[in-house]
Amino acid sequence: MVESDFGLCGTCWRDTPFIGGTVCDACGVPLPGESDGFRLECDECMKTPRPWSQGRAAMIYKERARQMILALKHGDRPEIARPAGLWLARAARPFLNDGMLIAPVPLHWSRLLKRRYNQSALLAQALAQATGLAMCPDLLIRPKRTTPQDGKSAAIRFADMAGTIEPHPKRRHRMAARSVLLVDDVMTSGATLAACAEACRAGGAREIFVVTLARVAKDD
Repeated sequence: MVESDFGLCGTCWRDTPFIGGTVCDACGVPLPGESDGFRLECDECMKTPRPWSQGRAAMIYKERARQMILALKHGDRPEIARPAGLWLARAARPFLNDGMLIAPVPLHWSRLLKRRYNQSALLAQALAQATGLAMCPDLLIRPKRTTPQDGKSAAIRFADMAGTIEPHPKRRHRMAARSVLLVDDVMTSGATLAACAEACRAGGAREIFVVTLARVAKDD
């Protein structure tokens, strides 16, 4: 039994590793200790500066969170995006603002044809519904197809993703001098989100933020 449609039961909620407390301001991964009011970053984000202002994640990519994301991404379970929109809104609350434009990480057309939907677009749509913010599903495009990133080192991921994402030529006016919030399902190295952020900068965005449903923790 659940309290509302598309919610989690008590057992699933208990087994889902939601992020709370002190986090990295760039990627949202949990950090030890208490916040001192100054910007905090994890070792990975200090080593690889991010081309966005702030980032957050709703969950750690493990256990029940991993199961839900794999079901959303590969198991034809798009309804998972509906409650996930609320979790994303809660995670992104520190930097949400009224004029912000939400945009999903794009898929190459061949991958979209095979999967039938872009899970990041579903998440972005659910986040827009939860926050009332504007959302542009095709603000960015991915004209170049890349090979799967699983198992690759961070350096190879960044090299593979460089220059693969562009502003949509008919949508770039929507991000001009505006804050953009990029949405994806999982952040591992951050290479894909970095390529998206660079594309937003090329499109004239004023400031860029990111939120992901889950963050891969280095020690997992």
